[in-house]
Amino acid sequence: MAADQQTPVLDLTTDPADLTAALVDVESVSDHETPLADAVEAALRALPHLSVHRDGDTVVARTNLGRAERVILAGHLDTVPLPSVEGALGTVPSVRRREGERDVIYGRGTTDMKGGVAVQLVLAQQLREPNRDVSYVFYDHEEVSSDASGLGRVMRNAPELLEADFAVLLEPTNGTVEGGCNGTMRFRITTHGKASHSGRSWIGENAIHKLAEVLATLAGYEPKTVGVEGLDYREGLNAIRVGGGVAGNVIPDTAWVEINYRFAPDKTLEQAQQHVREVFEGYEIEWQDLSPAARPGLDRPAAAQFVAAVGQEPQPKYGWTDVARFSEQGVPAVNFGPGDALLAHTDHEHVHADAVRECHRALLSWLS
Repeated sequence: MAADQQTPVLDLTTDPADLTAALVDVESVSDHETPLADAVEAALRALPHLSVHRDGDTVVARTNLGRAERVILAGHLDTVPLPSVEGALGTVPSVRRREGERDVIYGRGTTDMKGGVAVQLVLAQQLREPNRDVSYVFYDHEEVSSDASGLGRVMRNAPELLEADFAVLLEPTNGTVEGGCNGTMRFRITTHGKASHSGRSWIGENAIHKLAEVLATLAGYEPKTVGVEGLDYREGLNAIRVGGGVAGNVIPDTAWVEINYRFAPDKTLEQAQQHVREVFEGYEIEWQDLSPAARPGLDRPAAAQFVAAVGQEPQPKYGWTDVARFSEQGVPAVNFGPGDALLAHTDHEHVHADAVRECHRALLSWLS
């Protein structure tokens, strides 16, 4: 934003669907969240019942009423880059239109996740005396490398701001509670052989052929479905990339396969790694990415009351989200937000206005 441009003004007293459109209109692709973070901070600092903390482009606002419980409502401010397709509706600024009986808001971030952020902001203005203390977390750099995460930065710099009994991450879930999340890890297995001219292959040793046993193990692997706190999490162990060879007339002396393991929240990272070692006993494993699972915490009183307020049967979260960061800090967390996750990052990203309002209604009922 140019120096002579003013910080956008956000009206937190408006309809949350209208606020969703206003948030989309402030472009906030990762690495460019500052204008939106400035607007969010300014709107929250105008509310005397909240204390506000800023760390980079992450804003945390908290009530401090001495309630018996504290909960977190969290959402990220950044989006993926804008569509490059001419005529795409999932861009900036937002587009609002009627489709049959539905009021639909198109634009980058409508689903992922400015609809959820709008709900947070309206609640922050409305809930002067919530039945639980509430921490509202608006963070930067979710859509990029995990080491850049604003949420992770606050956990390092000011962990006391994120202490709570329960957390709700307003990622899109079609208005259904999705408890916890599977963990994920990527690792590489490399096989070694002996290079030779392919015309004299008998004097070489083909490293690609040695991958056959690894691939056979993967093909024969039977992933488990694991029950955790009443939710069934489906695991998976799959090859996602493979490589090897240097030329059309050379027997390759190295080859590799990259593997992704999605594991249920009954396992720690260490237990998941040990399972991989057992499956691929005898192979050297190069760990590339390790992200823990998160237990749903549905046995907590706050969670049970939240599920009752939503009024739908909870479902497991198969993909990884930032609920895992909260779980690592000892805060059980669930995903719950407006919009269809399958629309996130698409050229026609959109959310139904009524879905945003219904999400707001459920959280307002729970916290009032």
